[in-house]
Amino acid sequence: MGTPTETAKQAYSAFAARNIPALLEMLAEDVDWQFMGSPETGTPYGGAFKGRQQVGGFFAKLAETIEIFEFEPREFFEGPNHVTTIGRVKARMLPNGKVHDTDWLQLFVMDSNAKISRWFGTEDSAAKLDK
Repeated sequence: MGTPTETAKQAYSAFAARNIPALLEMLAEDVDWQFMGSPETGTPYGGAFKGRQQVGGFFAKLAETIEIFEFEPREFFEGPNHVTTIGRVKARMLPNGKVHDTDWLQLFVMDSNAKISRWFGTEDSAAKLDK
């Protein structure tokens, strides 16, 4: 793998292709993965996940609870072993059908083997609530 930005872009490509096994291979075995939110905040796939297996569960829950129409990483801010990405998503929450279009922020941290060792994501959870 190359720079942190290149790694993040490869992860986004795998996600866009729905190739979750390829994305999971990009992770360190003991990856620390966290998406801010909970079912109460409109984010049923939110929480903290440790290791590839639990992150696979995150992606399974994501697929069960959201239909993504557009997912666009827009800006990349790179440091020596990390990159922060700002982007946007347009999606429908399942089963309530609420469509939302919101910005998101994600952080990737790479280990010495150029694997993703930590990931943190957040978005406007209020945009997803059926209120």
